[in-house]
Amino acid sequence: MERAISEVTRRNIADALRVDEINWAGRLTEPEFLSRLYDLDALPSTDHRFRGAAADIWQHRVNNPDDWPIDWVFADSRFDLTDGPDETFLRFLCEMVHPVVQPDEQVAQSLVTTFNTHLAADGWEIVKGREISGKPVFVARLVLLGEGLGARQVKAVAEKIDAGYAHRQATRMEQAVESDPELAIGTAKEFVETICRTILFDRKVACGKADSLTDLVKKTTKELKLAPDDIPDSAKAAETIRILLNNLAMVAKGLTELRNPYGTGHGKHAQARGLQPRHARLAAGAATCLGVFLFDTHGERGQDKVGNT
Repeated sequence: MERAISEVTRRNIADALRVDEINWAGRLTEPEFLSRLYDLDALPSTDHRFRGAAADIWQHRVNNPDDWPIDWVFADSRFDLTDGPDETFLRFLCEMVHPVVQPDEQVAQSLVTTFNTHLAADGWEIVKGREISGKPVFVARLVLLGEGLGARQVKAVAEKIDAGYAHRQATRMEQAVESDPELAIGTAKEFVETICRTILFDRKVACGKADSLTDLVKKTTKELKLAPDDIPDSAKAAETIRILLNNLAMVAKGLTELRNPYGTGHGKHAQARGLQPRHARLAAGAATCLGVFLFDTHGERGQDKVGNT
């Protein structure tokens, strides 16, 4: 299995924890911590006296804590932290800073900073996803909507609109991609709606409350002279430009269709299966590209003039 997080990064994080003498299990015992992530009774023991990993770990890390080094878990093949899937390693890191494990928020944030220093090279980061009793619960995400791809553009657009609502949408979409994919999908659609309504309002183009996202995008692209028919045959790569612009409407249609069965804002039966973070990243990325492109075009052309595509 191809992994994004290299062995170098994994070992660097383990080394940092060892040097700082960090107890990765926090206020829990190591068997208690690991049982939150693994079925210890189903894992083998390294000690012939015990049948499973739970008793094995208790004997050598609780009853006789000096039997194994403090960072033993990173080298133990049973837990796949050195050469296993990225998701396994990231879940372990997030569990280390869970409020049940690490109640001290300053310590948790310090650990997150350490993790992100090393994870950045491989395109991942640990961020706050939600709260439990006022304390942050951290999740892992690709550096997509953070300070990486799109985030600064999205927030810059929200600030130019001068609407707190748009800024909250951008922040919500950013935070929910990994922790709440359905919320991210719903917010992605709402973000594009806000962009379109703002542009149409600025240009004094009427739009109704009942207008769908597809309707709003069509009106916006028409007002900005971005419709495929607006591209003259003499323009370089005219046909390619027409195809790209035509796909703007398809993005809007796709966001609407994705939100209806999966995103927030629509009820669903109790057994309905939700989408995964990768689908939310796709929706958020598409919404980001579309919204930023439309608003940039609106800004470059001004309200009273039409320039070149």
